[in-house]
Amino acid sequence: MQINRRMEWELAKRVASYVVALLAATFFLTACSPKLDWRTVQSPQENYSALFPGKPEKLDRKIPYQGREIPQTLEAVKVDDDIYSVSATQLNQNQVEFLPSLLGQLQDNLFKRANVNLDSAASADAFYQTASRQKIAIKDYFLEFPSTGAIETSMRVRWITRMTPERGAWVYQISVLHTAPARVEPKKFFSEEAYLNFFDEFRPE
Repeated sequence: MQINRRMEWELAKRVASYVVALLAATFFLTACSPKLDWRTVQSPQENYSALFPGKPEKLDRKIPYQGREIPQTLEAVKVDDDIYSVSATQLNQNQVEFLPSLLGQLQDNLFKRANVNLDSAASADAFYQTASRQKIAIKDYFLEFPSTGAIETSMRVRWITRMTPERGAWVYQISVLHTAPARVEPKKFFSEEAYLNFFDEFRPE
């Protein structure tokens, strides 16, 4: 049991580190993205559709674990000071037992960077719609990261988990990362229409 927990923790750390690294890479790769140019992006392999304000870059890899591979993808686009992103991590029926620890580590990784936890982080009740238009309650989190002196960074993020017919699961992380010289009040700032469109139009199957 102790060995399994250690393996779960290592897997979750790898996944969390990968998402952070991809966000950083996307920041540089798409630094010249155009202004808002909304388009619906279908991702049938990841079982969702999303409304992006530009053409996103798509990165993917498979994380090795106990002789198996866990697929993970990131679609992201940078527009001005914002990175809009959707990451999707897939667990099959033999890996789905790791869902709680994986989700917890994904959340904890960002919360620790913002010096908060699940209870103290600023949040707001929201909902998302599935592809079949079913409304499901969810919670969004608003994070402010420590200043580097030159830039201020904040984020709105939500996590959605969906079970699959094959008894596996998807973990989706939908976020907008804002980086600029001036600090913003996240709850008010991320309530602007452009951000609402992005979050409201994410539709998992």
